[in-house]
Amino acid sequence: MTGSRPKALTAKEPDAVGVTERDGVRLAWKSYGEGPTTLLLMPTWQIVDSRIWKCQVGYLARHFRVLTYDGRGTGDSDRPAGAASYANDVCAEDAVAVLDATGTEQAVLVALSCGTVWSVLAAAAHPERVTGIVAISPSCGVQVAQPGRERYGFEERLDTTEGWARYNRHYWLEGDFAAFRRFFFDQMFSEPHSTKQREDGMGWSAETDPQTLADATAGRLGCDGVRCEPFEDACRQVTCPVLVVHGTDDRVRTDAVGRRLAELTGAGLVLVDGGGHGLLLRDPVRVNTLVHDFVRTLHPAPPEPEPVSWTRAGTRPRRVLYLSSPIGLGHATRDLAIVDALRRLEPDIQVDWLAQHPVTEVLQAHGERVHPASAWLASESRIFEHECGEHDLNAFQAIRRMDSILVNNFMVFRDVVEQDAYDLVVADEAWDVDHLLHENPELKRFAFAWMTDFVGWLPMPSGGPEEAALTADYNAEMIEQRARFARVRDRSVFVGSPEDVVPASFGPGLPDIRDWMADNFTYAGYVSGFDVAALPERGQLRAELGMPSDRRTCVVTVGGTGVGRALLDRVMDAVPLARRQAPDLRFVVVTGPRIDPGSLPRRRGATVCGYLPDLHRHLVAADLAVVQGGLTTCMELTAGRRPFLYVPLRNHFEQSYHVRHRLDRYGAGRHLPYEEAVDPDVLAAAIVAEVGREVDYRAVETDGAARAAQLLAELV
Repeated sequence: MTGSRPKALTAKEPDAVGVTERDGVRLAWKSYGEGPTTLLLMPTWQIVDSRIWKCQVGYLARHFRVLTYDGRGTGDSDRPAGAASYANDVCAEDAVAVLDATGTEQAVLVALSCGTVWSVLAAAAHPERVTGIVAISPSCGVQVAQPGRERYGFEERLDTTEGWARYNRHYWLEGDFAAFRRFFFDQMFSEPHSTKQREDGMGWSAETDPQTLADATAGRLGCDGVRCEPFEDACRQVTCPVLVVHGTDDRVRTDAVGRRLAELTGAGLVLVDGGGHGLLLRDPVRVNTLVHDFVRTLHPAPPEPEPVSWTRAGTRPRRVLYLSSPIGLGHATRDLAIVDALRRLEPDIQVDWLAQHPVTEVLQAHGERVHPASAWLASESRIFEHECGEHDLNAFQAIRRMDSILVNNFMVFRDVVEQDAYDLVVADEAWDVDHLLHENPELKRFAFAWMTDFVGWLPMPSGGPEEAALTADYNAEMIEQRARFARVRDRSVFVGSPEDVVPASFGPGLPDIRDWMADNFTYAGYVSGFDVAALPERGQLRAELGMPSDRRTCVVTVGGTGVGRALLDRVMDAVPLARRQAPDLRFVVVTGPRIDPGSLPRRRGATVCGYLPDLHRHLVAADLAVVQGGLTTCMELTAGRRPFLYVPLRNHFEQSYHVRHRLDRYGAGRHLPYEEAVDPDVLAAAIVAEVGREVDYRAVETDGAARAAQLLAELV
């Protein structure tokens, strides 16, 4: 068995892991969730491992017990040599061995592509173990002509390397294996805007080798003396229910294969018009729903312990489901202010919050109702913390890489709005819900308001032409979705003014961001979570917070995630140097809810604390603040007219472009690149120079929450 792969954060961690050995080959398996019904997500062709199911595991494991395993030749399982080690009947028996090892008497087998072959063989040989089969994009030995591929023999030496001629043993072993992989995943993910799925395929397939893939393919096709029993005969022996799902634009195996398999097994057939071969990653919401519903027809859920009630629409209270982004705590601050203003307009509305830690702590502290389903949301903050380097976070790439988390969280949302009737859903930068609702517009059954404080993915210079192309592709997809499905959003609200929008283009050949937004957004102005005029006079405020009148105070804060740890360390290094130049200077260092205050070094003159629920009061009372580059904290300081140093995360496009543009417009703060802040002498000198400096910022709007609430009230 190979060494363990680097840990990748997923929507759900396994509840159990293990290895079972069959005929000297070790198979690595994982188990998720619990319940009387088990789903075995089968391995597929050895070009990828079980990570191919990343968008299914989180959702399905909430409803069933889910097993995955790396097929022989992949992942953490062994890679035996020779075609005979990969014969179809051998791979089918591996599935039964995993069921045995995990104490599973029966399971529904869910298969992709050639995993269908092994599922059918297992069901035919062990009908008592398999209660159903879902075959997604089946690639199997049915009697259907595929002339575009069959003209090229897998074992022949060919005089061309064009198209499917690359699906050839000699080309893999002696030619350009990487070129074949690129070609294959281009065919597998034929839909527009499939850059992430192709990228995943290339990354996963880089962990295999040409010889293993050649052996596995030869075994499956019956080469090198391996005998394959007629597959159609096995199909006729299957007695359990079968569901076939096939895309009509499948360029690996046409939907004629799925039609024939359905005919042979008496299966239900779902054709995805325009869908490609990789439906489970390209259309995960639809695939997840189809699998869930099929399994429930075989294994119904236990009846509800209490009678299900239904309230007539005319007598229901008006209900709002509010989604608040977990990346930082600024969204929670402004969302609470908007909801307070909304309740003043509509006192009878009921608001439920679907949110993650640490936002849930803020909401509960304010007496808000957090929907119980919030417990099923996978942590996005954890992904950002996993992705960051030393004060370095490529936010665009991090969001791309959390695709399985976003799918999981959208499925939680989908279940919530199916079970409860909501008049309005407000999504404050809930990227999963906005994107996947546009991908599945038929799921919308409520008024929907989208809220954001930036528009446009922008490339960082370090990403080069590749990142520029990717951001442009993401922007183009969004623009196309809005043009095609304008009805999905009943209102698009920009938290700011037109001048706060960056003067940039979405990408080559795409519109100017400001021009496009003028036609697609309504502007609420900036939404502050507090009214500066309502705070006590600054001297009184300092006294209430215990800030001595004869000493200057610098507040240091890095937001609600753990990404800012490096900046806290740099500030702690600079504290003694700054206090040497300004002995009356004291520091209040706020780590936030996800960084342990005890993990920071102790410094004379510095008080370290965790989460402060009224942080804005401390910021307004302070003589200086040192912050990261998050919009909310910077704008609170701008509204409070306090001097501050802001140190944007490196490669963070939002902080580097969108936030900085807005702060420049307000004439607020002093930008300090992290490359300079790492020098404690430079950082200390900047702190001393800025502390107590008189500022002359542009005034921040005070009616943003009321304006946003009015826009929402019109939809309730």
